[in-house]
Amino acid sequence: MAARGTPKLIRTLGGEIHKRPPVWMMRQAGRHLPEYLELRSRARDFLDFCYTPSMAAEATLQPVKRYGMDGAILFADILLILDAMGRGVRFEKGIGPIVETIGGPGDLDTVPLSAVADRLAPVSETVSRVKSQLSPATSLIGFAGAPWTVLIYAIEGRGKTDKNEARSWVYTRPDDLGRALELMSEATARYMLAQAEAGADALMIFDSWAEGLADDVFRKIIISPTARLVSRLRELGVTLPIIGFPRGAGAMLAEYADQTGVSAVGLDTSAVPAHVNASLPADFPVQGHLDPLLLRAGGEQLVARTREIVAAYRGRPHIFNLGHGVLPDTPISNVETVVSCLRDG
Repeated sequence: MAARGTPKLIRTLGGEIHKRPPVWMMRQAGRHLPEYLELRSRARDFLDFCYTPSMAAEATLQPVKRYGMDGAILFADILLILDAMGRGVRFEKGIGPIVETIGGPGDLDTVPLSAVADRLAPVSETVSRVKSQLSPATSLIGFAGAPWTVLIYAIEGRGKTDKNEARSWVYTRPDDLGRALELMSEATARYMLAQAEAGADALMIFDSWAEGLADDVFRKIIISPTARLVSRLRELGVTLPIIGFPRGAGAMLAEYADQTGVSAVGLDTSAVPAHVNASLPADFPVQGHLDPLLLRAGGEQLVARTREIVAAYRGRPHIFNLGHGVLPDTPISNVETVVSCLRDG
């Protein structure tokens, strides 16, 4: 059990149960905030925004200042690591990220890890800046994309696809896929280590594309690489709690929680509380899982569902969050409603 002076969110990750759970929201630092849009307009492009510590730190702090969130999530992007690995990442308006595709795992091993670390050093500086400005009661969460989710972009060149090309590697190029996942795991471990050393209080692994996989494939490309990443972080001396977010895990959630070594699991919008509680040990922390569309819609149903989720996990450590990220057109008043509901009961 964490010490009483430890932030509420970290105590929850350590197993404490609270009547009013701590709260933060995925993608809370983003386009629904006018102060974010003003800040973003000053950057040359999105990568410049992410690699400028003064701006990235300000973006990280904005939702904490506005809402009083219990957690600040580092403002960065899961594809920064591919950019650092020499994959020519760029962001195009109306399209999203574009990545120079790989022909094989060797294309992920052309830049020395020391050079990758140098390119990502501004992210660590952002962590340090945010940590120095946060209240001791607010936790700073560092993050990275999971090996599989990031590798999809390297194989397919973008994210808005059916993922079939990347998924086909499981059957047609298993050795190449295995090696590529190993390389991603090692680079990601070094990246997350740097965030921990810079002052992060917890780490989160985003496996946003864990959905739609056969159970045997899920074990090979979601559970195994994540377990390797978590194990490597522990070998490197990282003792921080680690939240795993395997979006779309469904029936594989319990196996993921049991075999990856994560400290807690983030639940997506489709999670069913009764299934979660029946599948996971009662003391295993969970995070989630309000529907972002409901947050945008607001009204009495928003308050009712917020209270329903809190009640569903009252007997276990629970961090209130969304099942995915805040949508850009979400009214600020709706976020305020949820936070108020959680604070006031």
